[in-house]
Amino acid sequence: MKRLILMRHAKSDWTDLDQTDHGRALNERGRVSAAALGDWLRKNGFQPDHILCSDAKRTRETLDGLKLGDAPTSFLKSLYLAEPDVMAGTLHQRSEDCILMVAHNPGTAMLAEMLLATASDHSGFYKYPTGATLVVDFDIMDWRDLRKGTGKLVQFTVPRDLMK
Repeated sequence: MKRLILMRHAKSDWTDLDQTDHGRALNERGRVSAAALGDWLRKNGFQPDHILCSDAKRTRETLDGLKLGDAPTSFLKSLYLAEPDVMAGTLHQRSEDCILMVAHNPGTAMLAEMLLATASDHSGFYKYPTGATLVVDFDIMDWRDLRKGTGKLVQFTVPRDLMK
C-alpha cells in the first residue's frame, strides 16, 4: 500500500508587490496554519517517509512550519505551479510508502480530484484553499502503478477546521 499526503502551501503574503511569485513568503495566518497542520499530521500519525516540495519560498516555509522532523526532502523546481501530470510523474519515480507533496494550485486541487475514487464531501474540497491537505491511500506496491480514480480517501482538512 502507498499513501500520499497532498498539501497546498499555506496562506502567502501579498503586501510586497515587487516580490516575485516564486519568492513570496507566508503571512502570519499562513505560519499559524502551517503549525496547526503539522500538529494535525503528527496527532493522526501521518508521518511521511519522504517529502516532495516545490522550491518556492511559500512551500518551503509551509514545510518548515509543519515541524515534521527528519524525513528526507526533495525541493523540486518542477513542482512550482506544476500540472497534475507532472506531479503524478514525480510520484512515479519514488519508492517510499508514504509521501508528503507540498505544492500549488491549480495542480494540487486537480490531482486530488483525479486520484480519488470517491471525492471528499468536505465543502472545501473542490476549492482546495491554502493549506488544504488530503491523505489518500492506494492499493499498489509501486508508485508507477498509480492510476486515476483509484485512491481511497483517508482524511481531508483545511486550516479553518483546525482552528475551531
